[in-house]
Amino acid sequence: MEPVRLARRALREDIPASGCFGRNNLVVLTSQYTTMNDQDERELLAELARLQQEHRDLDAAIDALHQSPAPDLLMLQRLKKRKLQLRDRIAFIEDQITPDIIA
Repeated sequence: MEPVRLARRALREDIPASGCFGRNNLVVLTSQYTTMNDQDERELLAELARLQQEHRDLDAAIDALHQSPAPDLLMLQRLKKRKLQLRDRIAFIEDQITPDIIA
């Protein structure tokens, strides 16, 4: 798929409204997963895999747009912002899956 089409598709696919990226919002969301069962963990793992794949796709699209003769700077900026949002959401999910170790 050409980079511009891949980039436009990536921008159209938003993270669900339940995924919040601000630091304050993450604190509120942590209470949802305090008692995680196997199904919750499987769902988080599936979402994590999907987000990691989207993150890799965005990385490829950004690299391809950088290589193009006249890169669309606004598109690059939007893709990079989306990639950062994905990274934050991935980190949040990884924190939910990893149990807290009290030292």
